Amino acid sequence: MINNIVTISGLPGSGTSTAARFLAQKTGMDLSNSGDVFRSLAKEHGVSLEEFSEMAERDSSFDLELDQRMLELAKSGTILEGRLTGQLLHKEGIASYKVWLEASLEVRVKRIARREGVEPEEIRQQVIMRENSEFKRYSKYYDIDLADKGIYDLVTDSEKHGPEEIVDKIIEGASIEVC
Repeated sequence: MINNIVTISGLPGSGTSTAARFLAQKTGMDLSNSGDVFRSLAKEHGVSLEEFSEMAERDSSFDLELDQRMLELAKSGTILEGRLTGQLLHKEGIASYKVWLEASLEVRVKRIARREGVEPEEIRQQVIMRENSEFKRYSKYYDIDLADKGIYDLVTDSEKHGPEEIVDKIIEGASIEVC
């Protein structure tokens, strides 16, 4: 394997978790999800995910704690799934194959609503608020513009390409061996 760390990033509902799980199954690589780490941090602090997001918007130490945990997980044979994983490893100079998945807001909202068992109208505003919060934090704390995809080795549309096709592109691009 040429690139032994793969990052898979994208906005909520873009298919990063699905692609990361498929890639882990197909290659036997370990998988670490920054959303799971963020949720565990919220739980450790005894607050809801929404409250923790608001706290993180006011206090950079929460994001920095998440980053430190993700960096600790970045080791040979690992898939790091999360919005900033590619940017984080890029800034730290850690070699990785960086992937960004795209999908329209409407498709992403439908996917999230289906996953959470709610109507799309119920989740749309939450998705927009979450993304606005994250865009503010990432710009303020890291000087990162999520609209800039220049650091990624692969940028692909998960509306046009299914998870298996995306995983095949990642395996080919990163020269990963399959199990």
